[in-house]
Amino acid sequence: MNILHISASPRGRESDSHCLSEHVVGHLHRRRPGARVVQRLLSLHDLPHVDGDYAHALGGGDGAAGGASLARSDVLIAELEAADVLVIGTPMHNLTVPSALKAWLDHVVRVHRTMRLTPQGKVGTLADRPVYVAVSSGGLRTGPRARQPDFLEPYLRAVLPMIGLRDITVFSLEGTALGAQRAEAARVAAREAVDGWFAALPAPAGARVTGALHGE
Repeated sequence: MNILHISASPRGRESDSHCLSEHVVGHLHRRRPGARVVQRLLSLHDLPHVDGDYAHALGGGDGAAGGASLARSDVLIAELEAADVLVIGTPMHNLTVPSALKAWLDHVVRVHRTMRLTPQGKVGTLADRPVYVAVSSGGLRTGPRARQPDFLEPYLRAVLPMIGLRDITVFSLEGTALGAQRAEAARVAAREAVDGWFAALPAPAGARVTGALHGE
């Protein structure tokens, strides 16, 4: 099994979203001990946003003019195509996804490559696979006590199916800016939610589920 782990926080490995998504990866690895993990920390890779050459090539211009922009997109799409499972760790920035994750999405959500246009709308060309999203937010983005709109989860649930990825599970860690005690309680609750989700899944056929991995 191949796992692609996208981590979008500018805080990198220290971020709550990265830690929670790593917890998801740990469960996946325990279910498939031979799994290969490809990790792309967007804060370290400094992924450029799509540029004019990319836009020109996709807008009906000369595809060869895309140059390095399309080549970069091809690499990212190939990583996604090779993955049996996609794990995304992301914070909420200004009510939605951070710009680094938006840049990655703009590279992999690509017309004539991962989706095609039809009279009925956009149709994804990638085979579906499980997608796990670990979201952290300083405030509360869900539930009756939320005092802000959430454009992050609805956006991901709309854009990922455009390329064929519909099996989406979201784990949420909320209220990290509401004091140290509440933040730690939120971390514990989020990890327990992940534990409960994977405990309820049947063991994969032909696989032996192992014990703790890397101290998880």
